[in-house]
Order: sequence, then structure tokens, then C-alpha cells
Amino acid sequence: MSNDSHWVNTPPQMPTNRPKKPRLIALAVVLTTAFAGGVLGGIVGSSARESSSSNTPLITAAPLKAGQVGNSSVAKAANIIAPSVVTIDSLGANSESVGTGIIITSDGEILTNSHVIEGAEEVRVRLSGATDPIMADVLATDPSNDIGLIKLRNTTGLTAATFANSESIAVGDQVVAVGYALALDGGPSVTSGIVSALNRTLQMDQETFLDRLIQTDAAISSGNSGGPLINMNGEVIGINTAVANGGASSAANNIGFAISVAEVQRVSKILQEKSNGVAREQGFLGISLGSREDGGSGAVIGEVTAGSPAEKAGVKVNDIVLSVDGQMITGDTSLVAIIRDSAPGDKITITVQRDGKKLELVATLVARPKE
Repeated sequence: MSNDSHWVNTPPQMPTNRPKKPRLIALAVVLTTAFAGGVLGGIVGSSARESSSSNTPLITAAPLKAGQVGNSSVAKAANIIAPSVVTIDSLGANSESVGTGIIITSDGEILTNSHVIEGAEEVRVRLSGATDPIMADVLATDPSNDIGLIKLRNTTGLTAATFANSESIAVGDQVVAVGYALALDGGPSVTSGIVSALNRTLQMDQETFLDRLIQTDAAISSGNSGGPLINMNGEVIGINTAVANGGASSAANNIGFAISVAEVQRVSKILQEKSNGVAREQGFLGISLGSREDGGSGAVIGEVTAGSPAEKAGVKVNDIVLSVDGQMITGDTSLVAIIRDSAPGDKITITVQRDGKKLELVATLVARPKE
């Protein structure tokens, strides 16, 4: 049972009589075991990480010239995004992580995955076509959403990526993933696929709940972290973050995940405010949750905290939460993620099923209590 006031320490438990899902493991993976690690199973993040004493390939992204642009829609889309994709070399005390980033402002603000720059003491960025790196500063990170914001020093005139309208994304759409897979020499890797599903939710660890994810069969590998998933117009629809691999009791093929553009834009705004000294608190509803075990969708209310917004709204134990503000709740993790991403003062409409009837309850969130 998970608790929205203590969700960091209480991950939901899987029923013992159900087939086990692929296990979730740490996002960062060791570059030297990237190939072997794929057969172990789980969710594998796509940064290429190794010790600082190893020789990470230095990457030069040669820009595509007009005569080199292919005729396919994939080639044309990749050419549009190319100037806005960078490689990120993040150096920590005892580690080095190579990932990808997306330029979002002409003066050098870049989005990437939080795990790419985790523990960074020095961040070096190479622009498309450049031979020398530019130093960057970490402005803010949100590990719970796996998004980080960095900024190049003394840089102007860059090409910012264009973000797609989140409402334009549909299952079956053709997409392209771009990034520095496995930190190989040369420019970024380009792979294509489709949008396999929308609004996926993954609990990566006790602190990271990724919701509203785009699932894709476009190949995503170590080093792709922080890179764009784009549509055929070269517009960013998500940030590549993880891939699923099969385990001993399950199989997973061509299943990758990207943080959707709606989440990217929401979190990036918060990070920009945070970098300017504006802190944002998380919302609190005051419930504990359990997984629905009758084969249906939704999350089951296990407990309601006395005096909490949930109690004031009329939420009851054993209510089944079906949606929040129109967003379907597929399980307890998706509800936890929605509440966490809301702010104190936000009013949310909770659709619950109680005794076979649907009810709409309105709750006004408060600040999460200090632990």
C-alpha cells in the first residue's frame, strides 16, 4: 500500500498471485556492461556512465549539408532537429556520464534527464558540428520527474528546438529518436518507430514516479538519455528516458519511454522558476493507496487522513479512483504522480466508484507536510 504523504518510502506492492512485471532498476547504467545488461531485465535508463579514468569517446556531430539530406521523411525530420541536439559530458567525483540534451533557448538553456547530470561537478557540452566543448552550469533538477536544466556559459545565437502541440500526438504516429547512443564517435544516432502507447506511468525507484510517458518502439540506447523524440515535422514530442528489457518471467521487445512534451514544458517552467529562486511546493491530498486486484483499472483508497483535503472532499476508504481532472488513473502510481505534480491551492476533480456508482468529488490541495 502506498501513501501520498509518504510515497518516497512506501512503494506499492505487487500481489503475490499475479505474474511479476519487469523489475525497475537504477536509471544510470555502466557503459562497459550496456550490452550484457540488456539480458538481465528491467527498466534501463539511457545514460552512458563509466569511471572518470576511462576513455569516453569524444563526440563531434557533423552537421547535415543540403546535399546530404535524404529523401525520406525520417531523414528530413532528423535534419530539422539536428542543430538543437547536443552531447553532454557530465563529470562527477568518481564517475562520468555521457548523454544528450535539447536546446530550448537561443542563449543556451538546455534540457536533459536529471540522471545524466546527477552529481556533476563539471558539465561540458558540444554543439552540433563543433569540435570544442562549452562549459555549462546546472541551473536546477527535478529527480522525481527525471528532468534537468543546464545553461551554456557566454553563448548566444543557438537554434532552439520546436515543441509539438501535446494534443497532436496519437498512438500509431511515426516518430524518430535522436541521441548519442553508447557515446559512439560521430554525430547522433537516429532511429525510427511509432508511438506505441500514451499516458504510461512507471515507478523507477522510491523517489522517481514518471507519468504521462510516451511508449515507443523506436530504439533507445545508453547515451540517448535527454535526447528528443520527434514527430515527422522535426518537432519535439518527448525526452527519451528509459527502455524496458525482459526478465526471467517476462519478455520485453522494442519498448522505450519518453517524457511527454506536456510534462517537459510543465517541469521546465518550474525548473526555470527554481533557478531564479522561486520554490514550488508539492500538493498533498491525504490518502494511502492500494492496487485494484479485481482486474479493473484505478486505485483503491486504503486510508484517509483526518482533516486532510481528501476527507473534506468526501473521499472514503475503499473508493476506487478512476480519474483526476479527466486523466484516467491506471494504477496507484499514476495517482501518486498526479498529486505530487500538483501545487498547494490547486483544485482537483476526483472521479471515484463507490458501491457501483460514480461520484465526482472536488478537493483543494494543501502543502505537503514536512517530515
